Amino acid sequence: MPVLYKPFQSTLEDKKSGKKLFYPRVVRSGNVDSAQLSKEIAAYSSLSPGDVKNTLDNLVTVMGQHLQSSESVSVDGLGTFRMVMVARGKGVETSDEVSAAQATLTVRFQPTTTKNHDRTTATRSMVTGAKCARYDKLVSDASSAGGGNSGGSDKPGGGGNEGGGEASDPAA
Repeated sequence: MPVLYKPFQSTLEDKKSGKKLFYPRVVRSGNVDSAQLSKEIAAYSSLSPGDVKNTLDNLVTVMGQHLQSSESVSVDGLGTFRMVMVARGKGVETSDEVSAAQATLTVRFQPTTTKNHDRTTATRSMVTGAKCARYDKLVSDASSAGGGNSGGSDKPGGGGNEGGGEASDPAA
């Protein structure tokens, strides 16, 4: 089945023409839940649907733990998940005033990219219970206590494409 889309008129005016332009927007035809995924995955393996469902439940738990520890999670063939803070328009004048209360935590997903033979490209609620801490204060506290960086980069943030959109299903 193809990916369905419909025209969508932007509420914002185009900077050049001053007109509200139209763009394509995906129309979702339904939703597949974990139980259905478990049944379908079980058909490809020696596992029962219950075993698959248990594994999916545990995957969500473990991924949430890593994301809430400021780590990204890459699943081979699927993509990378990472925690981001989305500012809510509440900027402050100095860096000392910055706090987690200015933003909302959310999870971003970047699908794995692969190339077809013709070189064309083929190819989100784990925040509950998350704790927030300022990076620069943790580094400062760890340095003054004789600690240090316990691994990974000492730079806040992270790379990656901030773009959204919906990727095609390579299995379809």
